[in-house]
Amino acid sequence: MSKKLTKRDEDYSKWYNEIILRADLAENSAVRGCMVIKPYGYAIWEKMQAELDRMFKETGHENAYFPLFVPKSLFEAEEKNAEGFAKECAVVTHYRLQNDPDNEGKLRVDPEAKLEEELIVRPTSEAIIWSTYKGWIQSYRDLPLLINQWANVVRWEMRTRLFLRTAEFLWQESEALIEAKQMQEVYAEFAENFMAMPVIKGSKSESERFAGADETYTIEALMQDGKALQAGTSHFLGQNFAKAFDVKYTSKEGKQEYVWATSWGVSTRLIGGLIMTHSDDFGLVLPPKLAPIEVAIVPIYKGEEQLALISERVSGIIKEL
Repeated sequence: MSKKLTKRDEDYSKWYNEIILRADLAENSAVRGCMVIKPYGYAIWEKMQAELDRMFKETGHENAYFPLFVPKSLFEAEEKNAEGFAKECAVVTHYRLQNDPDNEGKLRVDPEAKLEEELIVRPTSEAIIWSTYKGWIQSYRDLPLLINQWANVVRWEMRTRLFLRTAEFLWQESEALIEAKQMQEVYAEFAENFMAMPVIKGSKSESERFAGADETYTIEALMQDGKALQAGTSHFLGQNFAKAFDVKYTSKEGKQEYVWATSWGVSTRLIGGLIMTHSDDFGLVLPPKLAPIEVAIVPIYKGEEQLALISERVSGIIKEL
């Protein structure tokens, strides 16, 4: 018999980790702070992704993909954004390995293969997206530009927890030129009606805002340990990134103006929120709309008398489930 699950009121953090491992959702990887999302855990993410993708497309958004690597000069262009993520960046400096003459069978970085410009592994994609938008936007006829991407990002976290905070995680991020509050509403609707996770909508204080944003709207969910979890954010970027990357358009009046923008995203952290919202001391609990495995009870009987007897027994099983 498997070891009994730690109770929530005994050690909430241990209970959370045991749920993930016992349900076979994910495990720690050979890369410090990174996780392997196993098939059952990824199936939950796929269901979340599919529903969110449908909701995004209903608001007119299209999916695209932008590079994982960001030239350092582009990353530095929006100073507040660069400063906000600087301490979490992974940096690529060389592009080749070679045999180590001093240590047979081992490899070392080739000192002759140093990059002319260092590359940042994206902690967020604003820099590479906005440098691209400069070539896409010339006129008011090109607006609104409604783009979303499903991607991975890297933030070199020192203290990590499966799903909630990892060095690499999956998310969607959008640089849509449309009101930020609309997407806050989309996230809240998804959380409450699809994840069965109640949330509070609000805005972040100045010190907590996304680096480079004028305003950050958030949905916060209350977990069973009494702590709030940031479940999704939507940022009003004003003209900050447009000015940093010189993204202008010609208005109907023929004037050159900087574009206005928003940015918004949710990540695999939602799976952590899902676990902590619904699961109990017996194990993983998932709402029907997100459960990859569902139970159907089919009574097999001959005649009404048998059906009545079976139904009496089945009703107890249904109640227990």
